[in-house]
Amino acid sequence: MKKFDKERLLLAVAGPVIALVVAVALTSVVLIASGKNPFEPYSLMFEQATFSDIQVLIINQASLYYIAALAVAIGFRMNLFNIGVDGQYQLAAMMAAIVGAHVALPAVLQVPLLIVTAVLTGAFWSGIAGVLKVTRGVSEVVATIMLNAIATSVIAYFWLPSVFGVKIGNNNTTGEMKESGWVPGIDMGDAGEIYGLVVLAVLLGIGYWVVLNRTRFGFDLRASGASESAAAASGVNPKRMVLTAMLLSGGLAGLAGLPILLGDTHTYSLNFPTGIGFLGIGIALLGRNSPTGIAFAALLWAWLDKASPELDFHGYDKEIAVIMQGLIVIAVVVSYEAVREWGLRRQQRRVGAELAAGHVLGASSDNTTEKEVAGR
Repeated sequence: MKKFDKERLLLAVAGPVIALVVAVALTSVVLIASGKNPFEPYSLMFEQATFSDIQVLIINQASLYYIAALAVAIGFRMNLFNIGVDGQYQLAAMMAAIVGAHVALPAVLQVPLLIVTAVLTGAFWSGIAGVLKVTRGVSEVVATIMLNAIATSVIAYFWLPSVFGVKIGNNNTTGEMKESGWVPGIDMGDAGEIYGLVVLAVLLGIGYWVVLNRTRFGFDLRASGASESAAAASGVNPKRMVLTAMLLSGGLAGLAGLPILLGDTHTYSLNFPTGIGFLGIGIALLGRNSPTGIAFAALLWAWLDKASPELDFHGYDKEIAVIMQGLIVIAVVVSYEAVREWGLRRQQRRVGAELAAGHVLGASSDNTTEKEVAGR
């Protein structure tokens, strides 16, 4: 491996490692300050990860986090902050649930219909922010935050019994979906079932890498995110790329709720998980917008979620995991900036050394030439 490649690998690994070490250290300080054992909670959570049923729960939860983080990462690659992934994901899940409850097609058609419904809903909702940005210069952060609030109100309206709502006890639901829209899981015996659409998450990660790194569109997207003026000079329409990135981000966000919707709940209700989109931001940051890095970050987040309830039975608050997640996000931002500065300094020193070596070589060559001329 070349020296340059080794340095790039070192820089890529250093950020997450430093972030995790700092987060663990600060969480231990919090535990000590509260009079708790700073090591036992970690051993308890690691022990939970060895149980097959917890492993299934972690994989299932990570699939939701992974898709949401990919949606955020698309925006980050374009230098856009799509903070509306949560609203896009919830509204898309509800629309898919409504279609699934009122349309009955063969499974070979029903499942693709629900997937397309979710993608189009998420893309439409994020596209509103994209249009506002390219036509009126409205910040996508402000627009998507407002759209999150509007999505909540739209969902509450659709839950009305006079619209699409079906009241079950005190729970608002969209009614049970037709069985042709259910996606069977991977049976793991007593451990439970892994969502069938975990496969979709894997395919999306592969597609994300291929599109961004092996296509002209991906190059244009990354170039526009790095410098709109430079991209425009090379013939790329920056406004079109902004709108396209927002549509792609929203489309991916719309898929984030499908693994659990089609594989478990089969309805959209008050119990449907929320906040997935916001967690995707931290996961995308920790994974540095890389599909592989995001996968590890999603598994880490899911492990903290699913292993932490055990802490309640041993005198620890399960919110320790929430504290660690928050500290990881803070540590990620700080550590990545520190690693970036370190990398720049190393690069500057290397360039300086190469220039100095070239200068010495040039001077030596000049001296040799002068001696040869004098000898003649």
